[in-house]
Amino acid sequence: MANVTLRHKKIANDKLSLYLDFYPPIINSKTGKETRREFLKLQIYEFPKSDLEKQHNKETIEFAELIRSKRLIQVRDKEYGFKDNMLFDVNFVAFYDTVVEEYLNKGSYNNYLSWKASLNYFKAFAGSKIQSHNLSVLHLKKYRQFLLSTKNLRTNKGKLSRNTASSYYKKFIYVLKQGYKQNIITSDLSLHAEYIKEEETHREYLTEDELSVLWNTDVKIEKVKHMAVFSALTGLRFVDIQNLTWENLYSDKHQGEYVKLQEKKTGNIHNHPISKTAYNILKKQDTESGFIFGDIKYYQIVRPLNDWIKKSGIIKKISFHNFRHSYATLQLANGTDIYTVSKLLGHKNVSTTQIYTKVMDRNKIEAANRINLDLDGLS
Repeated sequence: MANVTLRHKKIANDKLSLYLDFYPPIINSKTGKETRREFLKLQIYEFPKSDLEKQHNKETIEFAELIRSKRLIQVRDKEYGFKDNMLFDVNFVAFYDTVVEEYLNKGSYNNYLSWKASLNYFKAFAGSKIQSHNLSVLHLKKYRQFLLSTKNLRTNKGKLSRNTASSYYKKFIYVLKQGYKQNIITSDLSLHAEYIKEEETHREYLTEDELSVLWNTDVKIEKVKHMAVFSALTGLRFVDIQNLTWENLYSDKHQGEYVKLQEKKTGNIHNHPISKTAYNILKKQDTESGFIFGDIKYYQIVRPLNDWIKKSGIIKKISFHNFRHSYATLQLANGTDIYTVSKLLGHKNVSTTQIYTKVMDRNKIEAANRINLDLDGLS
């Protein structure tokens, strides 16, 4: 008799990847070939240490068992591999958690933490369990209102910012779409979502003079200064600079100095030209192979960077990412066209780059200076 067994395979970071083992083999509907395995894209901790990890394992295995049960029925009805029209009911909160955990091994760790936070807010709204067949359009409306009115759960002070609420709501809608695709939700509820419109934010940037002041200001960790100014000269994100290796650095007479970059955020690979000044910053590092800036984490640079900005006398609110903003803004200010800036920043769409044109609108600046009056006492 046909059977389906839930098994696991050891992967990196002391985790286990869950998969289904079919006997006899089934036909893969995508390839038309026989297969014994279906990887579920679900992971559990091999040695759970905390109550949170144990709970994650419990809910993930329960979800995997539901899939296994569904597949077994399909195999015995000789349907699996040809059509997939059966629905099943799961704990949507547990499903949300499995989607979040997928981000642990892709993209930046900060992005994973953002997804994790979005899950925490949904749990604060819905509790630890809500069956997928109970979800309705009313939940979308109520959760939207919850995000717009709830306190910041981390600080327990003030309201959650509108832009953060917008980000978390988009993540929730994405999970709904995944649930519909995987047949755990009977209708595409995302079609009824009224997204939370983000507020425009002012993006601070540093001028050339301010960057020079910073370069001449002492900093507790010299590497922080080098990485920040290197970002302002290249437009690279912290994670890309963090992962930069000597083996990715090139120089030739046609392209000058450049780095072969695989962006952590997008996965795109391209040659990224850098200036002579930026190249000289790299040569100041005390490494010769491997990671150019050594092993440094984002949390290690936050306080030294804030102290450095404050010591320089610059009163703008500056984080590391503002150095990337500075690169984009200064490129536009110095006449680089928006399409080139978009490519240098690794943006998929020029529309993403257009936010910087609001900061440095050359037409508005020129217009403001077209009316000049000769007034006594003013020069």
